[in-house]
Amino acid sequence: MRIAILFDGASAIATFPDLAILENVEAIERILVAEGNSVTRLPVHADGRWIERLRKGRFELAFNMCEGIDGVAALEPAVIAVLELMAIPYTGSSSFTTALCLRKHAVNGLLTNAGLPVPRFATVRRGESFQSIGYPAICKPAAEDASIGIEQKSVVRSRRALERRVEAMHERWNEVLVQRYVDGREVNVGILGDAVLPIAEIDFGGMPDGLWRIVSYRSKWEPGCEEDAGTAPRCPADLPPDLAERVRELALEAWRLVGGYGYGRVDLRIDAQGRPWILEVNPNPDIAPDAGLARMARTAGISYPRLIRTVTQLGTRRRIDVGDADRLWALAFQLSGGVDPTLDTDLFDAARQAS
Repeated sequence: MRIAILFDGASAIATFPDLAILENVEAIERILVAEGNSVTRLPVHADGRWIERLRKGRFELAFNMCEGIDGVAALEPAVIAVLELMAIPYTGSSSFTTALCLRKHAVNGLLTNAGLPVPRFATVRRGESFQSIGYPAICKPAAEDASIGIEQKSVVRSRRALERRVEAMHERWNEVLVQRYVDGREVNVGILGDAVLPIAEIDFGGMPDGLWRIVSYRSKWEPGCEEDAGTAPRCPADLPPDLAERVRELALEAWRLVGGYGYGRVDLRIDAQGRPWILEVNPNPDIAPDAGLARMARTAGISYPRLIRTVTQLGTRRRIDVGDADRLWALAFQLSGGVDPTLDTDLFDAARQAS
């Protein structure tokens, strides 16, 4: 099979490259080649030239590792939309799901409306006033991932501290999510296809006194720092059976509500009363050999090559129809109460032209 591996070329192939991206691409490429596939690396740049390479390559699958362009997460859905427009099967979730989950307030509203437990939240836009949602609260960029914009100062205890933090964040981001901070255990639920992987937990036992128990940008991307040492992953999580089942149910329901496909991760907090709260739904999370999803898969007895093979197989099963527009338009026309176009072609053509 001819496979293209898409990745953020502006970040990976730069003066100061993000070596983690290249290492991940190489690990996946080795597995796909060993399976007998023809693999092409396709770096994605903002100039759009990669689209022509994609078209000419006649690829049967795109293994999508692109989490943005030049580190800009908001551009991630656009890359997936190109694959959808060109009817190329691809790994992971759709452009719709990815765009939805990037907008934290939007997905929180969807989950809340469905009756799922989400900590109270509000969106604060630059220049707008806002009401408190209670304290302590945590402030996050409304449309970022990878813990960008999250640090110890993100958690505030008072209105004055909240206003200072929001004002500082508005220098970089127009929309800031303010949410009640849930003190408690943090768990991650990995999803592969329709299967829920063993639950993992972030062990905050090593977090120095005086620091908030959060997964900050430093804890993710600065190995060896005190916040990294204070957020050790554990899998499987030691949860009572009833609570573990409830966590799995919530994660799977949230995943289905956002239209997740292929693989994903749902992050939750469990408060002192044992109540789980949904924090994030992450389509296309980090799938590196040492990342959380691979760790959860190993706990389930799924090796890294098997994980990549499964993600690939799920991608090949995706059906993308863009070449049958006439038939789909006709069906929509019929289901809207229009005249069956198969009975009168002239009428159908006239109606379509008028629409």
